[in-house]
Amino acid sequence: MPVYTVHAPLTAGADLRSTDRFIFVRDGFHFWAAVLGVIWLAWHRLWLALIGWIIVVAAVDALLLWIGVGRGTVFVADVLLAILLGFEASSLERWSFSRGNWQQLDIVVGDDRDAAERRFFERWAARRGAPAYDNHTVDRGAPPPTRDNGGHPPPMPHYSIIGLFPEPGGGR
Repeated sequence: MPVYTVHAPLTAGADLRSTDRFIFVRDGFHFWAAVLGVIWLAWHRLWLALIGWIIVVAAVDALLLWIGVGRGTVFVADVLLAILLGFEASSLERWSFSRGNWQQLDIVVGDDRDAAERRFFERWAARRGAPAYDNHTVDRGAPPPTRDNGGHPPPMPHYSIIGLFPEPGGGR
């Protein structure tokens, strides 16, 4: 199942009026970013990533040609760089949002984008209805389990324990 990260603009305050500005970024391989890297980066307005991509590809090609490798090797290097861009396209999108005035609200899993949106908004609405809601906290689940000894200290170790420090405060 695809994993999506949910981003919201900081200026909107992440309230009900700004939900139409939330962006869901799918994690995983982006085929069109690998096949048409420059066009994909421009389409998604990732301008710094586009400039960096052009510089990296030109530098790698120039370096390989300067070393004297064949054009087939340069082509293989370009294909490998394109595959790398396909894998890292969503990371570049998230990086671009983090540079701007955007915050990551949540990570959600769904069969498709619609299912992920439904799941996110159900959880988001439930959290907003909870008392003392804070926009900047993320629900990480229940607190870690604790040992309930009824207020008594932990039992002393038995003499049959084998180890470096068999009793608290013992010699080393």
